[in-house]
Amino acid sequence: MRQGKPKIEGMKKILLLLATTLALTACAPTRNTNGMYLDEVDITKLQAGTSTRADVLQTLGTPSTTAVFDENTWYYVGQKTEKNAFFDAKVTDKKVYEVKFNEEGVLASIQQVEGSAINVPIVRRKTPTSGHDLTAAQQLLGNLGRFNKSSKGKTPGTI
Repeated sequence: MRQGKPKIEGMKKILLLLATTLALTACAPTRNTNGMYLDEVDITKLQAGTSTRADVLQTLGTPSTTAVFDENTWYYVGQKTEKNAFFDAKVTDKKVYEVKFNEEGVLASIQQVEGSAINVPIVRRKTPTSGHDLTAAQQLLGNLGRFNKSSKGKTPGTI
C-alpha cells in the first residue's frame, strides 16, 4: 500500500504542472496581421522611374484597393492586431502605402500615407426594413383559412 502513495503524489505534481502551463498559455495574446502589411525591405526593392507594374505586383503582391477615378494609383493597406482572452482585438500598428504609376505603367512614386486614414466606427444597429411588424401570434394565426384552391382539371399555364 505504501508504494501507491508516491505514484499518486507524482501524478498530482504532473497534473498541477500541466494545469499551470495551460493557465499561463491561455493568457498569451493572439496577434494577427490583416491586409497587405508591407515591410520597408520590400519597398526598397522598387525604384521610381525603372520599376514597372509587373515588378510591383511581383514584389508587393496584389494591391488592397485602387483609386476610384485613377487606375494608376494603387493602395496597400495593412494592420496588426492583438487580442487578449475574450476582449475585442486592438489595432497595434497600421500602414497605408500609395503607389503611383505614370501613363506608361512605370512606377512614379511610392510613399507611406500618414494620418489620413479615417477611423470608421462599427455601428451595431438594425437596418429598418419596410413591411409589417407582426407579433408571433399574428404570424401564426394570420394564414388560418387561407388555402390554395385545388388545381384539378386545369392545364398548366391557365388560370
